[in-house]
Amino acid sequence: MGLATIHSRAQLGIEAPLIDVEVHLGPGLPGFSIVGLPETAVRESKDRVRAAMSNAGYKRPAWKVTVSLAPADLPKEGARFDLPIALGVLAASGQVAPEACRAWEFVGELSLDGRLRGVKGCLPAALRAREAGRKLVVPRTNELEAGLVRDAEVYVADDLNQVVAAVNGALTLDRARMPDSEALVGGPCLAEVLGQGRARRALEICAAGNHNLLFIGPPGTGKTLLASRLPGILPPLAEDEALEAAAIASVAGLGLDPAQWRQRRFRSPHHTASAIALVGGGSKPRPGEISLAHHGVLFLDELPEFSRHVLEVLREPLESGRIMISRAALQAEFPADFQLLAAMNPCPCGYQGDPSGRCRCTADQVRRYRDRISGPLLDRIDLHVEVPRQSLKDLPPGEPSSSVRERVMAARQRQAERGPVNARLGVAHIRQHCALGEREARLLETACERLNLSARAHHRILRVARTIADLDHTERIDMSHLSEAIGYRQLDREPASNSTAA
Repeated sequence: MGLATIHSRAQLGIEAPLIDVEVHLGPGLPGFSIVGLPETAVRESKDRVRAAMSNAGYKRPAWKVTVSLAPADLPKEGARFDLPIALGVLAASGQVAPEACRAWEFVGELSLDGRLRGVKGCLPAALRAREAGRKLVVPRTNELEAGLVRDAEVYVADDLNQVVAAVNGALTLDRARMPDSEALVGGPCLAEVLGQGRARRALEICAAGNHNLLFIGPPGTGKTLLASRLPGILPPLAEDEALEAAAIASVAGLGLDPAQWRQRRFRSPHHTASAIALVGGGSKPRPGEISLAHHGVLFLDELPEFSRHVLEVLREPLESGRIMISRAALQAEFPADFQLLAAMNPCPCGYQGDPSGRCRCTADQVRRYRDRISGPLLDRIDLHVEVPRQSLKDLPPGEPSSSVRERVMAARQRQAERGPVNARLGVAHIRQHCALGEREARLLETACERLNLSARAHHRILRVARTIADLDHTERIDMSHLSEAIGYRQLDREPASNSTAA
C-alpha cells in the first residue's frame, strides 16, 4: 500500500487553480478509478497512464489504484493530468521518491509509448507556479509559451523517463527558453492609403486615445484598408499586457509566434458569427473574439449585417473591459479590453451621398437600415467618420505608419502621466482633465441639445476632445478641439432623403 500527492494545475478561464493529484494504492481487486469531477478525457487518463508506464519500463502495481483530483468540486477537463497521475502512481508504488515531488508541478499529456504531448493553457500554469514558488515541468512543445514568464522555473521534457530521472536527481531538465522580448510593431503601412485625409485623421485620434471608431461610406472607398492599418500605428504592448494576451491565446489553443507575441492582435470575425463566437462561452467556457482581441483591435466589417442580438452582447464588455460567462456548473471571467473598429455602408444600396446620384433609398429605408444597430451601441462608439468616394486623380501620398505612431506614442505618454488612457477616463478624471471654458461649454451644450445626445455621448465627446488636445500638445481643450470632436458624431444626425432630391 502507498499514498502520494502530486501538484498540477487545472484550467478555468485564464486562471490555473492548483490541483492536488492524490494517489492511493490499496487492497482489493486490481483496478484504476479517478474521482473529483473528471470529464471524459480525464477519465481516459487511466488507460494512457497504464500503457505509458508499461512501455517506459515501469512496473504496474497489482493493487487497487484510486486517484483523487482535489478540490473535488472543481470540474477537470483535458489530458493535462496524465503526467501527474503517472508520477503519483510511481511515487505511491516506491518507484519515485514522494518527498522529491513536493517542490514540483506537472502538466502534460502522455502518449502510449511514454512521450509527452503539448496541452493548452501552459502559460497561466507557469504564472501561478511562479507565484507558488514551485518548479513546473511541461512538454517540450509548450516551451515557447511557458518560457514567456520571467523568473519562473519552467523545465521541458520529452518523455516520462526524463521527468522521473529529473525528480530522482539523476538528470537535469532543459530550462524553458525566453523568446526575444523586443517590442515589435508590425502590420501593413498607412502610407499605402492615398487620400482620405479625414478618415486618416480619425484613425490617428482613435489610436492616440484608445477610442472606438466607425467608418461609414460606399463600397470600395478604403474602409477595410484603413482599419487594417490601425495596429501599425498603435504603441507596442508592454510586457504585462502581452502576457495577458498570450495567456488568452494559450487557453484558446492558438499558436504562439515568438517574434510577434508583443504585437497587438487584429481580429476580424465574419458577420455570420454567433454571440458565443464573439463573446465566448459554451458548456466549457472558452474565450471569444472580444477576448482574443484583448489589448488589440476587433474589426467588424459590414456592421449592420451582424445579428442585432450578437451586437448587443458587446455593450457590457465595451464599458467594463471584461466578460463573465456563467454556466450551471461554473463561472469563468475573461478579459476583453479591446478597441472596437467597425465599417458600414450609409444605406441599403451603399451609395447615399455619392456624387454619382446612384442612390434611390428613401429616408425610411435608410432609417430602417441604420436601426439594425441600436442606439446604446452607437453611443459607445466615440467617432463616426464618413469615408466618401474620391477621385483617383492627383491623390496626395500617404504618411507612413512610423510617423503617425510617433505622434500617437507622444499623446499616450501625456495620458500615462495623468492616469488611464483617455477612452477609460472616469467621471472624476473628466472633471479634472477635460474642463471647458465658458464658450466651449456653451458649444457642447448646444450640440447635445440639437443632436439629442445622451450623457454617455457627452462624456465621450469630452474624451475625444482631450485626445485631440493631447495630439496638439496642449493642456487646455479649446474651441477647435471640441468642434472637431463634435463633428465625429455622424450617425447622431437624421438621414437625408435621396428620393426627394432626385
